[in-house]
Amino acid sequence: MIEFSEMYRKYATDVFRFALYLSGNRGDAEDITSETFVRAVATSDRIEESTVKGYLLAIARNLFLMGIRERSRRSELDDGLRDGRPTAFDMVAQKAELTAVLDKLATLPAMDRAAVLLRTLDNRPYEEIAKILKISEVAARVKVHRARTILLAVKKGC
Repeated sequence: MIEFSEMYRKYATDVFRFALYLSGNRGDAEDITSETFVRAVATSDRIEESTVKGYLLAIARNLFLMGIRERSRRSELDDGLRDGRPTAFDMVAQKAELTAVLDKLATLPAMDRAAVLLRTLDNRPYEEIAKILKISEVAARVKVHRARTILLAVKKGC
């Protein structure tokens, strides 16, 4: 049976080099090397001097393969997979924005409010809005545009 310090002194460089060739990463190779020797010392099996190097390299290889399997199971989440539902913060912000817009809508002159609501909620053409409100089509367009501009300014201010 070989002594640990002698085994480490004799084979650490070979195990490290092997792990570095396998992993291509110095940090991973260092981790594999140290874990290899920890496992070799912790084993209850008798290690024969004639097969020590092969035994250590087999441990290193198995550790490398276990690392690959573990990494393949852990994949990073794609940002596109995020929950599309609004957060509580978003919902509060939207409610505050809606309240501000509705409050401003209530302060618009009745004619402007009616014009923008007919256009927005009912998707009525300007010609029909003009007939309902008994104004010209151009005036209907102007009223809808002005009301939208005012409401949009409130929305941006939130």
